[in-house]
Amino acid sequence: MKTFYSSGKKLSEEITEYFKGSVSYSLANKLIRKKDVKVNGIRVKEDVKTLAGDKIEVYYDGEDSRANTVIYKDDNVLVVYKPSGITSEDFYSLLCKKHGEVGFIHRLDQNTDGVMIFSLNQYAEKELLNGFKRRTFDKYYLAEVVGTPEKPSAELTAYLVKDSEKSEVKVFDRQVEKSEKIVTSYTVLRSSGETSLLEVKLITGKTHQIRAHLAHVGHFIVGDGKYGYESVNRKFKAKKQRLTAYKLILAFDRGSAMEYLNGKEFTCKASWLKI
Repeated sequence: MKTFYSSGKKLSEEITEYFKGSVSYSLANKLIRKKDVKVNGIRVKEDVKTLAGDKIEVYYDGEDSRANTVIYKDDNVLVVYKPSGITSEDFYSLLCKKHGEVGFIHRLDQNTDGVMIFSLNQYAEKELLNGFKRRTFDKYYLAEVVGTPEKPSAELTAYLVKDSEKSEVKVFDRQVEKSEKIVTSYTVLRSSGETSLLEVKLITGKTHQIRAHLAHVGHFIVGDGKYGYESVNRKFKAKKQRLTAYKLILAFDRGSAMEYLNGKEFTCKASWLKI
């Protein structure tokens, strides 16, 4: 347990500032919801506004277990599982605290869990960034979507426009102003009629691409509150989007010192998937 005194901000802000980055905003709110926080000796379950001098007690040891899920590590790379509910930036901060300085290579959406890779030296960082930029790496996702796609497998092409102010994107069948071409392929692994489990491969990698592209063709991801429908999500009791970056396959140029990782598959399980 940690005890400290408020400066008069919202409880979540007081907690994140006290722990100096080892507790993210989402984790602070989780601790509050679980009633692991007391204000002046009373357990709270909401992110209340505190008063200067309030006594705050947090039942937390200061180590975030979300940084402990290492899939693979060597002298060049660190491959880990990122849970949903935390931004890639906050997750990166946790990893740096646990493993020392690592190189930030790519992102996953806050509510998407799955495999992420980080570099452990400048050479590896350069090679990884180059691989992602040139799209020589294969990135596969598992997604549960509403309905059953007409084709058992297909490569979808469309055009995406990003709206930074609304933190969302729009997808069009034809090229429009400020749009970028997106390509997404999928294979239906199984279907119940109401929903289908897809393996999705990213050919291009744009913001919210999988979520928005699948929704555009009529098969939004179960649990997606931004591009889907809450009434449908409630029907399937999905509080989180069922999308996981479950497999990453690397491919470096011949002669690269990273070539020993070519063809190696880094995988994880989807937390929402019931086998």
